[in-house]
Amino acid sequence: MDVGHRDAAPGESEETPALPAAPAVQSRSPARWLRTANYSPGVVSFFRRARQLLPGDPEFGDPLSTAGDGGPRAAARAADRLLRDRDAASREVSLGVLQVWQALTETVSRRPANTEVTLVFTDLVAFSTWSLEAGDDAALKLLRQVARAIEPPMLDAGGHIVKRLGDGIMAVFRNPIVAVRAVCAAQEAIKLVEVQGYTPRMRVGIHTGRPQRLGADWLGVDVNIAARVMERAAKGGIMVSAPTLDLVPQSELDALGVVAKRVRKPVFASKLTGIPPDLAIYRLKTGRDLPAADTADDAEADAS
Repeated sequence: MDVGHRDAAPGESEETPALPAAPAVQSRSPARWLRTANYSPGVVSFFRRARQLLPGDPEFGDPLSTAGDGGPRAAARAADRLLRDRDAASREVSLGVLQVWQALTETVSRRPANTEVTLVFTDLVAFSTWSLEAGDDAALKLLRQVARAIEPPMLDAGGHIVKRLGDGIMAVFRNPIVAVRAVCAAQEAIKLVEVQGYTPRMRVGIHTGRPQRLGADWLGVDVNIAARVMERAAKGGIMVSAPTLDLVPQSELDALGVVAKRVRKPVFASKLTGIPPDLAIYRLKTGRDLPAADTADDAEADAS
């Protein structure tokens, strides 16, 4: 046995074997590899499937799922503007995190607040009849276009979209003047929406009161009144209750180019429990409104 021989210590070159050459794939920069993986259809599909297993709405991030109060929803709306690449894994990962956040934070609070707010309800006239012929794909396409048309004017004005009600929304504003401005802008924006040759007509109801806030929702008589005010616009248009109109100066209406005309027929029948039968309702009309619109709405109310 050769006692003079020993293993080479680390760092001694004479016994150190040559290192193998690095594979060619490792010469690619990490940034380039990440970018390639980010846009890989397989990777994107993987994260989309993974979101189906996470708590919350797996479609979170779509305009139909980000309306309303709350940090996750506000962050998702901001992310939708920043993350333009819709077929990227990074977008799905970001929305997945927000999806879980939304699911964990949307709990019902038991501390209602009944400060004065202005409630807005919207609805599409005869949408159900049209969608029955057009089909689900066209209906969803229309709803997304409507959301992109009417929600920015409301959100940019400081309004909060509380929830979506089929083909309409419920929104809340702190200031009635701001609410009227935003609704008028939304009504103009929806005129540019068209799907398969169909242009939707929107009806809106605006009412100011003191509903009870419960978590992210608003409940109470004033919420019901706002919904009934909207229903008065049977053929489309903007209806405003007297409590709201009393808070909007005439100069503001003049600036918007609208005229408030009282609907002649009493709005609510006595059978509607809890709704003031003498509540005055006004239609906001522009020069382009048809003169027969009020008569049509009155006839519709008589029939109901």
